[in-house]
Amino acid sequence: MGTPRRQRERSETTAARLVAVAAQLFGDEGYTAVSTDDIAARAGLTKGALYHHFADKSALFRAVFVQLQQELVSTLTAAAADAGGGWDGFVAGVDAFIRECERPSIGRIIVIDGPAVLGRDEARTVEDGYVGALLTGALSRLQEAGQLRRGDSAVRSRLLLGALCEAAIVVAAAADSERARKAVLSEVVAMLDGLRARQDPAPAA
Repeated sequence: MGTPRRQRERSETTAARLVAVAAQLFGDEGYTAVSTDDIAARAGLTKGALYHHFADKSALFRAVFVQLQQELVSTLTAAAADAGGGWDGFVAGVDAFIRECERPSIGRIIVIDGPAVLGRDEARTVEDGYVGALLTGALSRLQEAGQLRRGDSAVRSRLLLGALCEAAIVVAAAADSERARKAVLSEVVAMLDGLRARQDPAPAA
């Protein structure tokens, strides 16, 4: 018998392994095509070990969904920072979201299976706590900096996230994903550009 701390660490390691394996399988094959037997076997664990950590397959899927939201937040935050923040950083974050959704583990799980498995309301609740909160904060900061017209950042965030998920579907279905991504990004930025605050031109002398 190990100490409680070591037992806890082993438990966390096992749960993390299950989430990682499930993310790979759900992303590659889709939620309905994957069984708990498949996940346990790929993880090198018993089915009983899986059910010790997760009540059922949908509970494991939710853990995967949350982890991918966390990863998206980290990726988008880094992309925005690398671009120098501000408007350019915001656009870089939007582009990063579309790029990430080209990955099966993101596109299929977050955009397609998430609402179907968790239910639209639950999926939105999770999104609102991660990517949604990130977008709302970014929009609020741009507004406070005078770069966006006044408005409801939370509503804008929800609308933008919906548009980005649709954009990801368009890119995923395209024969030339890189060309589609650039076209989609251009259109999304054009829509966002309509929210930008404009400085009145200086009066003629």
